[in-house]
Parts: sequence; structure tokens; C-alpha cells
Amino acid sequence: MTDTNALYAVSPLDGRYGSRTAPLSPYASEAALMRARVRVEVEYLIALADLEATPLEINDGEREHLRGLYQHFAEEDARLIKTLETEGYAEFEATNHDVKAVEYFVRHRLPEDSDASAWIHFGLTSEDVNNLAHRLLVRDAVDEVLLPELYEVRETLAEMARDYRDLPMLARTHGQPATPTTFGKEMAVYAARLGRATGRIRRATDELRGKLGGASGTYAAHHAAYPDVDWPTFAEAFVTELGLEFEPLTTQVNPCDDLASVFDAFRGANEVLLDLDLDMWLYVSDRYLGQEAVEGETGSSTMPHKVNPIDFENSEGNLSKANSDLTFLADYITTSRLQRDLSDSTVKRNIGAAFAHCLIGYGKTASGLSKVVPTEQVMREELESTPEIIGEAVQTILRREGQADAYERVKAVTRGKDVTLEDFRGMFDDLEVDEDVREELHALTPAGYTGVASELVDDLE
Repeated sequence: MTDTNALYAVSPLDGRYGSRTAPLSPYASEAALMRARVRVEVEYLIALADLEATPLEINDGEREHLRGLYQHFAEEDARLIKTLETEGYAEFEATNHDVKAVEYFVRHRLPEDSDASAWIHFGLTSEDVNNLAHRLLVRDAVDEVLLPELYEVRETLAEMARDYRDLPMLARTHGQPATPTTFGKEMAVYAARLGRATGRIRRATDELRGKLGGASGTYAAHHAAYPDVDWPTFAEAFVTELGLEFEPLTTQVNPCDDLASVFDAFRGANEVLLDLDLDMWLYVSDRYLGQEAVEGETGSSTMPHKVNPIDFENSEGNLSKANSDLTFLADYITTSRLQRDLSDSTVKRNIGAAFAHCLIGYGKTASGLSKVVPTEQVMREELESTPEIIGEAVQTILRREGQADAYERVKAVTRGKDVTLEDFRGMFDDLEVDEDVREELHALTPAGYTGVASELVDDLE
């Protein structure tokens, strides 16, 4: 699609965000699905030739030619398949069936002296081809595009955690001042969560399962033609050779619990990033984070001074849309009336759209992170202006010294009041404690009250 045509795209995924979603095109486009179907048909044909029971023979040269149909699949091939489906071509009438069009494409592209024509799509139902094609595309989209983007975001967070491990920052629980932390430790929390989330995606993708059982999952057509062949074993070898796990028990439809697990895993990763986007937006709002202004960029059509956290906002919108789509997909594709209904077919065509919103979101989060810099002065000033936060430390130390009413005493001095460090120090001077304990209390400061936050960053792998 040219830039001009992109202005007329119905979806922003192919219009406004077309350049950002382009990396998914080899795995999520109509042409990509055609190519994957061709791959399944070709490899199945070759597997039949390797089966001792069949008379089909395919020599090395013909195998190379056949595999070239998907290895060198081009736009003209995709257009031919579409023509076979919608208009017909050569001796083939219009199929009005996308998988049948792929079968005719392979037949049309056979070498002239080939006797393999009758064996293309032998005993298969279209779902045998589609379930494998979709899973191959999902697997490669995850491996080649989506996970690398998530790994990059995770590494950025880990770097920020290490760089700012010692930078003290006021924490907020329920939106109110709370025990201080460090900015690096907070980034480490997100890095750790995202690391676990990508691990779930990796495991779910590695467990994608394929079927090859025919119209009702019984291998009936295969068995009728060659009753002595162990077709389930043949199918298992074929599916695993494609790099998928084998699903032996199916209807015509491969149960999509495996795909649902992938979508749920991505939803989990997206929830982590949504939480991050919201926090980063708030840190920018509180001026804990400064943003690098992009030369020539406009933040507001009326307020020239504005530098808005638009990347985090854009990510939030796209990841929310992605999660809505992923939830719908996971819920919908795991059901099929009796042995087969076709409603899932059109739904599965939207997997790429869900992934595209994920990809945009990941890129925007990464862009936002690259533009923010902690504002140490603001963080320290806010810590100094909220000395009441050391109250937790005071009452805990006094409890250690056996003072059962320590919490109540500190509460009476601090809750709902403007407190200064001098107020605390006056309290310390009136306490009946050993001098070394008094000195310990006097040494407390908001900026120094971060526990082992810095050391926790080392827990990142």
C-alpha cells in the first residue's frame, strides 16, 4: 500500500500506523496465510510420496521445485490464488473457496511431467490445512516480531533499574505519601513482571498443537484408501516435522485451547505494560520524570509549552484495544457447534489485528521510556517536604525497644498534621530510651529510609 492509499485505509492499522505494523505483514496478511497454506499442501504431498504404501514418487528436482512455491512465494502468486478463488484461471473455474484455490495453485504449478496432481490435498479437509497454517503464522509472528519487542522493553526497564537503583523517591499507596522507595527498584518490579509474562508467552507458543485427522477427526478418508497405514502415526510425524506439537483427538476443528493460551499470555504481558504506562504517566504528571522535547513536535494546538506523555497514552489505548480483541479471540475460537461450524474462520482472520495493536503498544512504550529522565531534584524535594513518612520507622524501632504504645504515640504526632523533622526530634528528646537508640532515631531521614531497595535490583536476572 502506498502512502497515498494508506490515507484511505479503513483501519488505522493499515493507514496511520501502517509503517509500525508492517513487520507483521509476513505473518498476518492474506498473502501470508496463502503462503502458509501452500507450505502445508506441498509438505503434505512430499510426505505422501515418502509413504511406502502410496505409488507417488517425487524426485529431488521436483521436491526443490515444489518447496520453491512457498519459499519464494511472491505477490504474483498471491494474486493468482485470489484469481483462482474469485474468477477462475486456465482450466479451473472460480472456487469461491480459499483453500481449494491453493490446491489448484499447487496443481497449476506442478512440473508438466508430474503425476502428483491427484495426490494434492489427498484425504484432507480444509481445516487440516488451515489449523496448521494459522499456528505456523502465529508461532513465527511471536518469535520474529512480538517477543523481540517485549524483550527490548524488558531490557530497557532492567537498565533503568540498574542506573537508578540508588535514586530515592517518595512512594504512594492509595495515592498518599508512603514509605520511600527508589526509582530503580520500581523499574525492577516491572522488569521482573514482564520477564515472567514473556516466559508464559514463550511456553504457550512452544505448545501450539496441530491436527491432520480429516473431515471429522477420524482419518476416515485416509483409512478408506489405505486401511493398513497407521495414519495417526503418519499425522503425528508430519505435524511435529512442522515444529508443532500433535493433537490426536479432534473433531473437524482443532480445539483452539492452545491458541487461547497464547492470547491469554499476551493479555497478561499487556496488563503489565498498561500498569507501567499509567505509572509513568503519573510520574510525568508529578514531575518525577522529565521528557525530552522532540524538535518541531507540537504538544498542543493552543498551548505551545506542552510536552505531553503521548507515547504512554498511545500505548495505553492500543494495548487496551489489543486486550479486548485477545479476550474475544480466546473466548470465541474455543467453541464450535458439534463437529464444525465456520464462524471461527472469519474470527481467526483478526488475529493479526490483535497482534498489530500489541506491536504498536510495545513500540510506543519503548519510545516513551527512551524519552523520560528522572528529575532527582523534584524527587528529593518532595521527600524532604513529607517527613511524616519516617513515622513507620520510628514506631517500629520503639516497638523493638518494648514500647507497646509506640504506634499510637507516633500517630498522635503525625496523622493529619503538618509535621517537620524538628517535631520528630523534639519527640525523640522526650523519649525514655538509651542514648544510642535516640541517636538512631535522630539519624532517620526520608531520603535515607529506603530499606534494601537498591539491593533488590540485583534480584533481576
